[in-house]
Amino acid sequence: MKQLILIATLSVSLPFATPALAEEGEDGKSLMEQGAELFLRGLTEQMEPALEDLKALTEDMGPQVLEFFSEMGPAFGTLLKEIEDWSVYEAPEILPNGDIIIRRKPEPSDEGTEDEGDDQDTVDL
Repeated sequence: MKQLILIATLSVSLPFATPALAEEGEDGKSLMEQGAELFLRGLTEQMEPALEDLKALTEDMGPQVLEFFSEMGPAFGTLLKEIEDWSVYEAPEILPNGDIIIRRKPEPSDEGTEDEGDDQDTVDL
């Protein structure tokens, strides 16, 4: 992410380079243009192996992912319609018997009423 911000900053600031920094190089490019070109070339060379690995992974897993979505897509659609707000649920738990449960988080108003109830049960003498 930092690299993308740096690239964007360099590309935006390139036209505003001062004349002292914009000296012409041997092939007619300014020093700023040459530096940006070298930076981007180095970045692409470093990213190339990772992108090749990602491409191979997507080629291997592509058919299985498509099959999964074709089978489970309608079920996920139904689930998304029923559950309006995911933030009110806790993380799923797997029980010892293999069942998976998703519990609702306690509402803040329920916790507040329990504390007030404790104060009302006590008697000051």
